[in-house]
Amino acid sequence: MTRPRPETQDSRTNGTLTQDAAPALLSEDELALINALQLRPRASWTELGRALDVDPVTVARRFHRLSEQGAAWVGFSPGPRLLEQICVAYVVIDCAPGATARVAEALGAHPHMVTIERTATGHDLLTTVATRDLPALSRYTLDRLPHLPGITAVRSRIVTHMFTEGGHWRIAALAPAQRAQLTPPPAPRTTAGPAAEAHPIDRVLVTHLAHDGRVSYQTLARHLGVSLSTAKRRVEDLTRRGLLRFRCDFARPLGGWPVTVTFWAKVPPADLPGIGQSLIRLPETRNCAAISGPQNLILQATLHSLADIPRLEAQLATAHPALDIADRVVTLRQDKLLGRLLDPHGRSIGVVPADLWAEPAL
Repeated sequence: MTRPRPETQDSRTNGTLTQDAAPALLSEDELALINALQLRPRASWTELGRALDVDPVTVARRFHRLSEQGAAWVGFSPGPRLLEQICVAYVVIDCAPGATARVAEALGAHPHMVTIERTATGHDLLTTVATRDLPALSRYTLDRLPHLPGITAVRSRIVTHMFTEGGHWRIAALAPAQRAQLTPPPAPRTTAGPAAEAHPIDRVLVTHLAHDGRVSYQTLARHLGVSLSTAKRRVEDLTRRGLLRFRCDFARPLGGWPVTVTFWAKVPPADLPGIGQSLIRLPETRNCAAISGPQNLILQATLHSLADIPRLEAQLATAHPALDIADRVVTLRQDKLLGRLLDPHGRSIGVVPADLWAEPAL
């Protein structure tokens, strides 16, 4: 059933979305395209059109419109091997009265501050921080963040194992046959190697992919000052080695998923691997990780309504009696998502590419 699309008040000033816009909900056709791009972020318009039974020109035009509106975009996220090499932490930040919005805006410019959420209870900001190693994380969270104006407290919970991250989350907007056309074969397992400094070319490459994950190899080669074959080889090498993944994100409130809830839970250590692997199979799960601290598991879920929160919590309690949920925190507004700055409707309004290898500025 197609949902009604309210009249839009969307407008632009110098190419930027105005904050008072009242955007339309995403249509079923747009959600189908987003789902297709979640499965194959860099598939050709011909491949996408074939799966969607739509002319390739129409598919390209539809995504261009979504991209221009900031309603959907393709970027990158760390691959599984890179996640094993870098240091990721969920950092809870308290702010002085009235300073939360100002602090969130300032932190949005930090390349190590990957995701920023303003929450309803317990603390002001829930952020995701990524650095090249633990010493860099320590310098950022101990030496820089506490001294920023408006911040009153910083508490870090370090990820000890990432069961899944948001790039794996999928919406169910395609028929099984369509999903089968777009689902790539399983990638061969790669052996994790030692952490290494990123090649300068790769750091520039990742910056361009953060702005546009579908950028052509020709454009990458021109910006990198290398040959077309070199640009293509670098991207394929990073993805093959599990250091880089592509992902399609969208303005979730406009697509029918306006609610994000974070569960902090405690699980017996022996049960943690099994429960974590079970949780990543839930369609609501966006992020799930083992963490340090009094609670050793974090689960972030994307839901259709607030009423889904107690339903999901009851489901978790029934399926996993050993899982003890200590707190549940609702996101009021997401200001940044994997380097994308967002407006109150969840639309992309800018990019601050993550630079995991840079030294945190003090």
